[in-house]
Parts: sequence; C-alpha cells; structure tokens
Amino acid sequence: MADRTRPPFVLIVEDEDNIAVALEYVVKREGYGHARIADGAEVMPFIRSRHPEVVLLDIMLPSVSGYEICQEIRLDPSLSDVKVVMMTARGSALEKRKAMALGADGFVSKPFDLGTLRGEIKRIVASEEGM
Repeated sequence: MADRTRPPFVLIVEDEDNIAVALEYVVKREGYGHARIADGAEVMPFIRSRHPEVVLLDIMLPSVSGYEICQEIRLDPSLSDVKVVMMTARGSALEKRKAMALGADGFVSKPFDLGTLRGEIKRIVASEEGM
C-alpha cells in the first residue's frame, strides 16, 4: 500500500541508457522518487522489497521480458496496487492490446514525446492516489 506521506516512487525498467535518462528527467521534474533497473531478472525482487507505486516497464529487456514481469506483478495479490506502464519501440495496436490484456495500466510507444509521457505518468499516479 502507498505511503501518502512521501512522493510516489517510480521504478524505471529500461535497458537503453539514453531512454532511461529521459525517463529519469521526467520523473525527477514531477518530484517523484525513483530507481532504475536495466535487467529484467532484477525487477521482481526489487518490486517486492520497495513496492513502487508505478513501474515504467520496457517490453524488450535482457533476461526476462516486460510482458512476463507485468504478468508476474498481476499474479501477486500483494502487488495489486502497483501500476504498470508498458513501453516499447514496437508500438503497434497488437502490442498495446497484449500489454493491456496482461494487466498494464498504461502504454507508451517509443520514441515518446516527453509531454505525453509526463501526462501518462500523472494519470497513473492520480489513479493510484484515488484508490
């Protein structure tokens, strides 16, 4: 459950450094706490220990795909309040449908406009705060 006395914590799961820097910029500007992980195998232990409010999750990652991570988050009842925004360079309608079917709360195609990304993060955080 989210701690309302601290800013929302966002986990950035992205293996491309240049994209991660842009994501960190947006998250910092909004005043959110954040961390970054680049390898899919490290994500679930981190999520279980830190319980972020939002996970910005790339689909194509080393070791474990974003799809698998999203599915694992959704299968764990203790993580039901964790919001997931899937990101991919393969931004087809099929990719979006698959992400949403697995339980993603949002979807962003890369390359993304920083304003669009900021709006999606704010929407997801607002839905978390409204719980």
